[in-house]
Amino acid sequence: AALSEVLAAEAVTCLNRAMAALRDIWEEIGIPEEQRLERTDTVRKHIKNLLDMMVAEEESLKERLLKSIVLCRKELDTLCRELQLGPFETEEESTILQMEKNLRTCVEVLQKQKRDRKQELKALQEQDQALCDILCTPLFSIDTNSVPSLEDLDRYRRHVASLNSLKEQRQEEFVSNKRQIILLMEELDHTPDTSFERDVVCEDEKVFCLSKDNIMALQKLLQQLEAQRALNEAVCTELRARIVALWERLQIPEEERQSSAVH
Repeated sequence: AALSEVLAAEAVTCLNRAMAALRDIWEEIGIPEEQRLERTDTVRKHIKNLLDMMVAEEESLKERLLKSIVLCRKELDTLCRELQLGPFETEEESTILQMEKNLRTCVEVLQKQKRDRKQELKALQEQDQALCDILCTPLFSIDTNSVPSLEDLDRYRRHVASLNSLKEQRQEEFVSNKRQIILLMEELDHTPDTSFERDVVCEDEKVFCLSKDNIMALQKLLQQLEAQRALNEAVCTELRARIVALWERLQIPEEERQSSAVH
């Protein structure tokens, strides 16, 4: 403040010096007093217009700052409600310039928080949709029209993580069961004859629907093939026993038995 007062006094001194120099020049030239008055009044008008313009510019700056403060306060109130934060408190004792700067900075910070939350929500929704498509599970229930709270985002993250774990578990189960089913079908000389069996054997593992119903159907198919294999083994065992008994009754030589043993 002291320095600004010194500069203001210096400005007045410069003005007085300039007016004194003008009066000396007019006197040396011999300009009449009446014309000196006119020239002095012209200088006064120039200076007044310049100063009035400078004051008006600074008043305009003050009005812009006050208007920005009002707008920032309204924006902060809206952002605090959307982000579920407490009411924003400002330092009332600060200057207009400092208050406007602080409020504008806070608005920018909260706007970034809002963008970040919305972007994370969108990313989680995309992951959730992809997982629900392959697992045939319902989408996570969340209001997409409002800004999610930090708790909402945390619950959504944990939900998506659990779906990823479920997908990995079912994927491993599908791959393991598919491998066993293919081996059993080859051993039983069984050709896939239903759309589900063809999907299991021929479908790309990455696009197979890992729904709960499909996994249960997969387990049922594996059990059916295992039961068929066990039944076939039992029939084979019984037939071999009957053949051996017939060999004994017919007293078939060992050489002839050996020729059939490969079967």
